[in-house]
Amino acid sequence: MARGHRILITGASGFVGSWLQRELESRRPAAGSELTIVTAGQGDASDWKTNIADRGQVETLIRDCRPTAIIHLAAIAAPADARRMPQRAWDVNFQGTMNLAYATMEFAPEARFIFAGSSEAYGASFIDAAKAPIRESAALKPMNVYGATKAAADVLVGQLAYDGLKSIRFRPFNHTGPGQTDAYVVSAFAKQLAEISVGGKPPRISVGNLSAFRDFLDVRDVVRAYADAALIEGAADHLGGVFNLSSGQPVQIQSILDRLIALSGLDVEIEIDPQRLRGPEITVAAGDNEAALNAFGWKPEIELSRTLGDVLDDWKIRLAGR
Repeated sequence: MARGHRILITGASGFVGSWLQRELESRRPAAGSELTIVTAGQGDASDWKTNIADRGQVETLIRDCRPTAIIHLAAIAAPADARRMPQRAWDVNFQGTMNLAYATMEFAPEARFIFAGSSEAYGASFIDAAKAPIRESAALKPMNVYGATKAAADVLVGQLAYDGLKSIRFRPFNHTGPGQTDAYVVSAFAKQLAEISVGGKPPRISVGNLSAFRDFLDVRDVVRAYADAALIEGAADHLGGVFNLSSGQPVQIQSILDRLIALSGLDVEIEIDPQRLRGPEITVAAGDNEAALNAFGWKPEIELSRTLGDVLDDWKIRLAGR
């Protein structure tokens, strides 16, 4: 790694941002160089209080921070939240990305710009793919507000690469791990099972559609890719590129639930909750990860069984502390 890394993380206090900070901290001993981590967001724990949707605040951030790399995680990240607050989702996910990208080009033109996109941007292309793992060349055909905001920001960052933005775009598929909120399926299941195990609720679990297949990753594998893109010398050869972060192995939601129930050792009743059913449902969503493997040597390393166990254990600890 080169000397003098100054990594700016937007959305650093969120689920992924917290794990990314740990990943970067773990690399200090091997760095052999100065590594400074700067966090930006609206929470009290952030080094820089910044509203990403405010262009003036973002310009001040980049001008004064002078990062060597920006890892842009700040987003309205839960699809349900984006659906409920579409204007806010567009302001943060698209306008915020535009503000940050243009400020980077003006005030830190040599900085790498690592954009955390989403597989939700592919949308209807999963249907077109007929259940095969999708490649980065697939059309972006988002089917929900969140996917649309992420697709638009993805296209923007890709276009600005031609204007000189030193970007690397990632499209991570579903990722989970300890610390995630229950707005996401694995964590929602695990929280309910943990509540049952500590006697906080009757042995009944509410679920949405269990028939769909999704490509699941551990958040610790995802942040490893972000850190590599920011720090390793070889990443400079892939500026302007776009990379899926995926396993290529879709797993049925029913199987996820079954595994979590087995790990919990509980006997539970399952009920379908109409509130948990989303709009147009994609049967299978999986990603081809060959591009990330070839570029960064990246592939998932953490087994799904370990991830599920860790998420369940984490919820038991969190609930026991209440």
